[in-house]
Amino acid sequence: MSDLAKTPRTPESSETPETPKVSIEKPAAAEPSAAPVPAVDPRLLVREEGFAGYWAEFTRKVRGGELGSLPVLVGLIVIAIVFQFQNSNFLSASSLANVAVYSSGLGIMAVGIVFVLLLGEIDLSVGSVAGVGAAVWAVLNVNHGWNDWTAVLVAVLSGMVIGALHGFFFAKIGVPAFVVTLAGFLGWSGLQEWMMGGEGSINTPSGSIVENLTNYFFEDKAVAYGVALVAVLAYAASLLVDSRRRAAAGLPSRPTTEIVLRTGIVAILCFAVAYVLNEPSGARGLPLALVLFLAVLVVADFVARRTTFGRQVFAVGGNPEAARRAGIDVDRIRITVFALSGMLGAFGGLFIASLSGGATKSAGGGNTLMLVIAAAVIGGTSLFGGRGKVWSALLGMIVIQSIQQGLNMIGMANAIQYMITGAVLLAAVVIDSVSRRTQKTAGRA
Repeated sequence: MSDLAKTPRTPESSETPETPKVSIEKPAAAEPSAAPVPAVDPRLLVREEGFAGYWAEFTRKVRGGELGSLPVLVGLIVIAIVFQFQNSNFLSASSLANVAVYSSGLGIMAVGIVFVLLLGEIDLSVGSVAGVGAAVWAVLNVNHGWNDWTAVLVAVLSGMVIGALHGFFFAKIGVPAFVVTLAGFLGWSGLQEWMMGGEGSINTPSGSIVENLTNYFFEDKAVAYGVALVAVLAYAASLLVDSRRRAAAGLPSRPTTEIVLRTGIVAILCFAVAYVLNEPSGARGLPLALVLFLAVLVVADFVARRTTFGRQVFAVGGNPEAARRAGIDVDRIRITVFALSGMLGAFGGLFIASLSGGATKSAGGGNTLMLVIAAAVIGGTSLFGGRGKVWSALLGMIVIQSIQQGLNMIGMANAIQYMITGAVLLAAVVIDSVSRRTQKTAGRA
């Protein structure tokens, strides 16, 4: 008998001689104890690399078309240098105070336009709404003897109602915003003239709220420095709170050194402005108009960046149909945004009345609409919707008023001012268009 036949078979070994048992071992890589490698957020790597990382990120954004406020800041530097060489008083305290005061009313109106542009729409009625707001206040307060505060409140609310009406026709009826607001531009201008009657103008009462909007200055130096200190502390607190919230959620957050650096830069800017406004030669202190403008900017920026409503505005502006499918009430957002634009437009109209010494039939006319829209666009808000910041209104209006202030100081005619402002507006739109195209090429749009 062969050796194979002599080999006993056990119950545990049922293999036939033709199929010998083969031992298969699992590869080490398949062991269940191996943990997956977590993805690393590129922003963490940027911050870990320090200045070199930030510089690399900055150059990447520029190459990708994400210019942000860089063109505006460069433009402001060029404007300051050119006009300072032309007139040594351009950067004086009185000159900068004038820029701040004249920027405030139109800048507040531009904040409302920023929200409309974020939707990818336009509001051509903002100038006439400003005129109606001034007329409502003047008629109620001066002609009918209403309380000053009540007249101001009704004037601002009238602008909000007008804006909501525009939004209703646009969102619910489907009339294009361009047509609705163009009709409003004509219709509300007629209402303004009708309210003013045959007088044509109503002078601002001495000591009234509207008169103080642009004529009141905090002469106490402590006020300007106090406002600067509050602004710096509020900015630092917002950075710290945001950093802690992101860290608690396991998201990348700013390191302490970056927070200190950012706060230091803001502190230098704020206290430098306070120092210039407190100079005894020319300036009268901190203008109330600037304080109100900054207050509107801070509140509007919080609404745009920190609330559900603000995020929904960006979503609707980016893609209305996608926003609708995500459960956002697109019509409500549109009506609310136009109501906000009308309210800020009427509020800005009170500043116009304050500067001109009263409400007139022509208040809000002329180049008001052009300047307000130009300020939002020049500041960096996209005409195509979904991109922009509330602070664009401040930057853009400072650019426009600086150009006008400088040209006035060197004796240029209004025609030249219009041409230069138009050229700056065109340049801002061209930069925005090229930036969007570059982002699409880079795959970041």
